[in-house]
Amino acid sequence: MRQIQRILCPIDFSEFSVAAYDYAQSLAWHYKATLFLQHAIDSLTPFYPYHAFPDAYNEICRKLRADAEQQLEEFAKEHSRRGIQPRCKVEDGVVTDLILRLAEAEAVNLIVIGTHGLRGLDHLTLGSVTEKVLRKARCPVLAVRKPAHAFVPRGGEPDLVQLHRILYCTDFSDNSEQAFGHAVSLAAEYKAELILVHVLEDLPSSADIESETAKVLERLEKRISPETRKNCMTKAVTLIGKAYQQIIELALESRIITGVRGRHALDLAVFGSTTYRAIQLGSCSVLAVHV
Repeated sequence: MRQIQRILCPIDFSEFSVAAYDYAQSLAWHYKATLFLQHAIDSLTPFYPYHAFPDAYNEICRKLRADAEQQLEEFAKEHSRRGIQPRCKVEDGVVTDLILRLAEAEAVNLIVIGTHGLRGLDHLTLGSVTEKVLRKARCPVLAVRKPAHAFVPRGGEPDLVQLHRILYCTDFSDNSEQAFGHAVSLAAEYKAELILVHVLEDLPSSADIESETAKVLERLEKRISPETRKNCMTKAVTLIGKAYQQIIELALESRIITGVRGRHALDLAVFGSTTYRAIQLGSCSVLAVHV
């Protein structure tokens, strides 16, 4: 997040897009980043042979694009705060592919996407678009789980999102170092408390819990440099149990969790199971950092 310069926020015009956009423009304001708003029109598959009525089909496509461009401009005008001027893009094609393609073409550093919306998220599985973006994007993806009505001030302020507490969840894998840099940057930028968390899972019954906890706390404390302590309040926490359950419970009073694929990750078919469940079942936003 320290090098964040370009942010992409896909928009489907749902209330969850509004929540994602609140986060996206707050981050753009803090980091002085360029902000892209993108609306993707699903590719049309005609019920008749394309060559039979090409003019009619092309006219439908032109009308859909024109309507979408107008709607996206109106969305930006209604929801953008003072000083935020997003670049609006409307494209026709497979939604996930368009998001990933634009992120690559514009060298985007962060994708901010709502996890509900017209393509949805139920209590059993993540919506296909969000899941594919989280899994395939080469940059960090901030999944905004629910509208943050209680946390986003209304009015003209450009600083839209109040981040008071950020959880950095680590399994001590090599991959987690990259996520830590983002967590520290966010905490410093928003003057938020940074909590370093490790969950001890599957401890044997013979384990000395007090000793194991002390070892973990020592490892977490060593991660906090004097510079980090100077820039933000920090705390190290060790929990015991299922990682996703403990993280979700701890996150009830937080705004963002940072997670990364590590030793508890599944294969490439699904991103890390703990991160997945935190997004699926939790109530705060999750920053998934890809390696």
